[in-house]
Amino acid sequence: MMNPELEPDDYSDFAQPRILAVPQDYAGSRLDAALAQLLPDYSRNRLAGWVKDGLVTVDGQPATPKTKLWGGETLSVDIQPDPEEVAFQPENIELDVIYEDDAILVIDKPAGLVVHPGSGNWSGTLLNGLLHHYPELKTVPRAGIVHRLDKDTSGLMVVARTLAAQNHLVKQLQAHTVKRHYLAIAQGLVKRDGTVDAPIGRHPKERTRMAVVGTGKHAVTHYRVLEKFDGFTLIECRLETGRTHQIRVHMSHLGHPLAADPVYSGRAKRLEPEIMLALEDFSRQALHARKLSLTHPATGKVMSWRSPIPVDFESLLNVMRAQAGLDETWDEEEDWGDEDDDHDMEVIYVRD
Repeated sequence: MMNPELEPDDYSDFAQPRILAVPQDYAGSRLDAALAQLLPDYSRNRLAGWVKDGLVTVDGQPATPKTKLWGGETLSVDIQPDPEEVAFQPENIELDVIYEDDAILVIDKPAGLVVHPGSGNWSGTLLNGLLHHYPELKTVPRAGIVHRLDKDTSGLMVVARTLAAQNHLVKQLQAHTVKRHYLAIAQGLVKRDGTVDAPIGRHPKERTRMAVVGTGKHAVTHYRVLEKFDGFTLIECRLETGRTHQIRVHMSHLGHPLAADPVYSGRAKRLEPEIMLALEDFSRQALHARKLSLTHPATGKVMSWRSPIPVDFESLLNVMRAQAGLDETWDEEEDWGDEDDDHDMEVIYVRD
């Protein structure tokens, strides 16, 4: 069972039971109502089915949907895949695989590609493409996907090719030992490096959005300033946790939403015409998963991959640099701190 002190990524809950603490203010609630609040991504029917099938326990004991809670209980929920996943079909979708061996794949995902089928996107996803190019993944939950990127976020993802590799990677994500670095363009001038430690959950009124809320999941984002422009800042973000829309929500919470973010950027300020046109052409949040480091599930070796800045991202940066009169850029080879010291690391640079 999962160590309750470890916080899983939002997308690794299929590997082991979810452990949930019932808040004290849920006292008097029925189990089914509490589950609907604690796991809003799943329908009430699915949650009730899991309870009926004995997949939900309260303090280690079987329960029914009508079981009354008093606050402080520990719930264990054995998350089950949606039955529709059984029908997922292989599709010949081009994938940019930058590394592969018998245990893992590393993919450079383009913006616009949905990672996993879901409401409104039951085909044409990364998962469908994986099933076509690697048929053996049909025996691995969610075709080996252990973490995700938003549809319009580009960059690096790791995929497990075996169940053993998947379990190993999920445990690394839970222990926060997978290093994920992102490039982002934030609105406004970010003055200095910093850390956001603020819980993230569903927006209380707009359920399609996430927000910093007191009842949310633990979420930590570190960021550092790379370049400053007129009204924008290029930053690098490092995730400790992997919450839905984490960087986008945290930077918006700081008052620096990501450039061109259609959900969290709010009303656009008056900008120079050249920048306005560049943002309109960009048409996605300015976020790119630049670097990925992890311990190989089979060899135990720490490996790292780096993705080049996408053409559209680079073009937007160049417009902002030109408007700010900047000639020099930050050193793209500079790593953030000494986090990988004392490891036997193999660094793989991608198309530098």
